Amino acid sequence: MKDMIRFEINGRPVSLDVDPERMLLWILRTELGLTGTKYGCGEGICGACTVLVDGEAVRSCQYPMKDVHAKKLTTIEGLAADGRLHPLQEAFVRHNVMQCGFCTSGMILTAYSLLRKNPQPTREGIILAMDDNFCRCGGYMRIIEAIETAAQEMKKGARR
Repeated sequence: MKDMIRFEINGRPVSLDVDPERMLLWILRTELGLTGTKYGCGEGICGACTVLVDGEAVRSCQYPMKDVHAKKLTTIEGLAADGRLHPLQEAFVRHNVMQCGFCTSGMILTAYSLLRKNPQPTREGIILAMDDNFCRCGGYMRIIEAIETAAQEMKKGARR
């Protein structure tokens, strides 16, 4: 059985006739071609599939389409604006965070959600907020430093 699900993704309206129990991850990757969201564990544990729903970080592999209706979604592809990377994306590049890059989009979107709630987190606050996102390459210190840098840049008024 299919339902018409209407939502906004990366600033544009979308209407899809889909199985309401199908997970958001697969709609993003297969129906919408937004492959920045990665399939990691499929259990909602690793964080590779993290996207923003109404500004909150959620695991798209465990988020059914029925819960997407009338919401605003942001994927890694929608974080940059006007051809410029978001300060978090810039900081991840500057700190050489991406070794394999598989966890990066989930890390950035989780950090974005954190910085929306707490623009100036402590190092301990960053570690706690990022604790459920796994980096197979072990780049955790660079990730923390990148988030700290982005918070400072955003404080200066760089953007969002």
